[in-house]
Amino acid sequence: MRSLLIAAAATFLGGLAGCKASPPGKLETKTASFAKHHFIGNKKTKNPLPDNPDTWADGKEAFSHYCVACHGMDGQKTGVPFADHISPPIPSLASTEVQSFTDGQLKWILDNGIWPSGMPGSKGTLSDEELWSIVAYMRHLPQAGSQGIPDMYTH
Repeated sequence: MRSLLIAAAATFLGGLAGCKASPPGKLETKTASFAKHHFIGNKKTKNPLPDNPDTWADGKEAFSHYCVACHGMDGQKTGVPFADHISPPIPSLASTEVQSFTDGQLKWILDNGIWPSGMPGSKGTLSDEELWSIVAYMRHLPQAGSQGIPDMYTH
């Protein structure tokens, strides 16, 4: 009986090792990027909030409550221990790919999330004003590493 339990445990653990996610290939990446940029809504919607330091500060505050766990305090994954170990990988919000979305598309992503990635939608959790302020903050991200590691990962 004991050897049967050991064999079952070894089989289970071996199966878990085979469940490792691998990074997407070039074709997957290009296909997903094309789809995201062409099928995400609100392409022509403009941010109704003023583009000024007060809006950026409001966006940074909202970002610090809802986004830092995955994107880091600087939006560039600084100090996020799992950011490079999941598939699809978490993008740097300062990347050309992310910054090439219109403000309306970024708001749509924040509202609805992106399936099948881990990006959740925030519609109903965050107000439109909070979401638009996050979009404004994303346009003015601080230098990578300048904000330190999120507190949740320092204990």
